[in-house]
Amino acid sequence: MEKVTNYVTGFFEGLMAVMMSILPLTVLWYVLTGGDVWGMDIIANLTVLINDFAAGGFTGLIVLMLVVGLFVKK
Repeated sequence: MEKVTNYVTGFFEGLMAVMMSILPLTVLWYVLTGGDVWGMDIIANLTVLINDFAAGGFTGLIVLMLVVGLFVKK
């Protein structure tokens, strides 16, 4: 069971690493070309996400800290 847990955890860590390396590239692509990436407006999506956290007030700040904590390696 431990091998399965390690395998699944490793898979999701690798997937997260790939996604976190693609995100800056998509933002750079949008800034340089002004075109959408895979049919998504990355800047608009990030703006909406940040505005949602800001609209939440103190609760939004706490949730933002929790989300950032998920992405920071310890």
